Amino acid sequence: MNLKMLNLLPSSIAGRIAFELWQRPFKRGQVRDTERKIHEAAKVEIVDGVVTYAWGDGRRPVLLVHGWRSRASRFHAFITRLLDLGYSPISYDAPGHGDSPGPVASILGHQRIIQGLEQRHGPFEGVIAHSLGVPFALYSVREGVAAGRVVAISGLAEFDYLVNAFCRALGLGAKVNRALRRSIERGYFGGDDQIWTKYSVSAGEVDLLVIHNDEDDVVDPTQAPVLLAAYGPRAHFLQTYGLGHRRIMIDPAVITEAVAFLQEGDRLREGDRLRDSDVAERLDLGA
Repeated sequence: MNLKMLNLLPSSIAGRIAFELWQRPFKRGQVRDTERKIHEAAKVEIVDGVVTYAWGDGRRPVLLVHGWRSRASRFHAFITRLLDLGYSPISYDAPGHGDSPGPVASILGHQRIIQGLEQRHGPFEGVIAHSLGVPFALYSVREGVAAGRVVAISGLAEFDYLVNAFCRALGLGAKVNRALRRSIERGYFGGDDQIWTKYSVSAGEVDLLVIHNDEDDVVDPTQAPVLLAAYGPRAHFLQTYGLGHRRIMIDPAVITEAVAFLQEGDRLREGDRLRDSDVAERLDLGA
């Protein structure tokens, strides 16, 4: 079927068809040979129907949130580095992705999953998210999930970017775009037409490192300035070149910078703890 034909259909029909296409990954990410060793080393649990993964001894947990058509094992290079430094990576295959059964979950579904992982493994020293995982992670942190720092790689900031990019890619016009939005509002959010603002990234009480690539063909690099503007002085930016949307996840320099950002947060928090302890000791002595 030529999907541009949707532009000729009544809005209600076009919206339903576009919604069915929009919410389906169609292809599940498989474990690659380069990922298999890390994938098989994980402690695997099924929690509320979602496949979760844990590495390390449980101390200094770091949450990893993957994107669309992806899976937890795509973080294998990050996991290796984090384990070497004494962190305990935690991740999950999103519903309808990897080894987790479908259907796919909304941003609220991901929030519930992430909250459950925090209760089981947290609070998190940090969070590293990729692509669509970025708004899921940042919304969860904004709504109370404890995380020292967040690294956003190739992430989108505007919730309606998902709809606009989908329609552009398939040659669907404004009429179908509006109809698809209404279908999403009804299908996932009880008809709430404020979701496009509510679930876009907005300022949170956490330090953020934004990493994006000039040749990203999945999430437009113009989303990076939107993320940076939302977090203001708490946001930092790492521009990369020639890596695209996927190779950025295994680039040694990217991994080094991302993990160093988390480590810096650890050092600052440890310094605060030492100062607090020193103050408490002085008060005790004064008493």
